Amino acid sequence: MAKQELKSKIDWYIVNRVREIRLEKNITQTEIAVHLKLSVGFIGHIESPNFIAKYNTSHLNQLAKLFKCSPKDFWPEKAL
Repeated sequence: MAKQELKSKIDWYIVNRVREIRLEKNITQTEIAVHLKLSVGFIGHIESPNFIAKYNTSHLNQLAKLFKCSPKDFWPEKAL
């Protein structure tokens, strides 16, 4: 039986875009957790392939404010 992925392709795309931008702007997981009022562990779970945790649209909107970008910057140009 094939292993079921915990996150979809689109979920992983968004998680990776957030991580890329976070690292470009030298923002830590802790800073994201504080900004989103979430635990640092939860942010770690989002960035890990071993957990189902992911960002929701409200998180992405708040992250766009923190990163000073558009929420569209987290999404692919075309459907995956």
